[in-house]
Amino acid sequence: MPFDIARTRAAYPALAEGFVHFDGAGGTQTAGPVIDAVSAAMRAATGNRSAAFTPGRRSLEQVATARAAVADLLGAEPDGVVLGPSATALTYTLARTLGAGWRPRDEVVVSRLDHDANVRPWVQAAEAAGATVRWAEFDRDTGELPAGQYADLVGERTRLVAVTAGSNAVGTVPDVAAIAKTAHAVGALVCVDGVHAVPHGPTDLASLGADFLVTSAYKWSGPHLAAMAADPARWERLRPAKLVPSSDAVPDRFEFGTPSFPLLAGVAAAVDHLAGLDPAATGTRRERLRASLAAAQAYEESLLDRLLAGLAALPGVRVLAAPARRCPTVSFRVDGLSPARTQAALGAAGCCLSAGDYYAYEYFQALGLRDSGGAVRASIYHYNTADEVDRLLTELGRLADGGGRMAG
Repeated sequence: MPFDIARTRAAYPALAEGFVHFDGAGGTQTAGPVIDAVSAAMRAATGNRSAAFTPGRRSLEQVATARAAVADLLGAEPDGVVLGPSATALTYTLARTLGAGWRPRDEVVVSRLDHDANVRPWVQAAEAAGATVRWAEFDRDTGELPAGQYADLVGERTRLVAVTAGSNAVGTVPDVAAIAKTAHAVGALVCVDGVHAVPHGPTDLASLGADFLVTSAYKWSGPHLAAMAADPARWERLRPAKLVPSSDAVPDRFEFGTPSFPLLAGVAAAVDHLAGLDPAATGTRRERLRASLAAAQAYEESLLDRLLAGLAALPGVRVLAAPARRCPTVSFRVDGLSPARTQAALGAAGCCLSAGDYYAYEYFQALGLRDSGGAVRASIYHYNTADEVDRLLTELGRLADGGGRMAG
């Protein structure tokens, strides 16, 4: 059945303000059930985790429920889900923990396509250990990250390969499974940044070949929290720096301080919301998630095709990459206008887009575009419409026609 966009949009209160949101890659609007869950959790009596009294048991349940929800979303085990404030924070924790065991002559492989959150923690951990950093390069024209290059980058001294499941800059979906197979052949671990990919289709930890997979709830209709999933046995072998009296259990030992219990309630609600995007989906929550996210993915891809065709027809608008497989995300520049001015002009027309390098530092540095402002990013989410795509294209057409004059 067709994707019910009217039903979907009705679940997002913020859309009533009338703005056009093509900035989902930087953070989506929050679904109503998430807002309700967080509010209800904050209104109820809550204590720190304890089995001795009801408010404490509620907190225990909120943590367990959030772990189970994220596990269903990623195809992981609840006991393998580490919760935290952001993908960056969780990746730093993992990098410091793994890096403590690295030695000179060890090697780490990162990519210039990745968000800096899956680059800098590994580079800095390697530098602290005296290890070598090796770089996977993307194709400057297509934005592809060729998997074949990893055969030359990965060797017997490789300890970790970090790679994105979806570029937050140009949407590229690398062949992560092939890259992971190359890494695992020499005993290296693989950390996959799923922050941009997870919101746009079904995700499976095992199919990706990821030893660690990180995601952020605020990129899929939820609150500002993140999670990193791995096999519980993988976590068991790692000993992070932590407070002496804090829990030494897995996954708790990787979580620092008291969590935000109401936001954890929101995480679970966001996963339930995603599972209901296709009202015809049946079965377990995991099965409903796969069906619903597949339906949303097909819908988003139809909007992406419309956007790409429209951009190609606009003289003076240059799209940065053309990967064969991509999340519904496009970066572009308008001739005669800086990305910041393009963003501001679109914003004045009610269209919300990102501009700059969006923390894809190495990507824009390699293209030589950082000093001139990076690019403008349009990121489609399942609450966007064909009319909104057309509205964006109309506004861009006006800018492209007058861009040279406005530049002065």
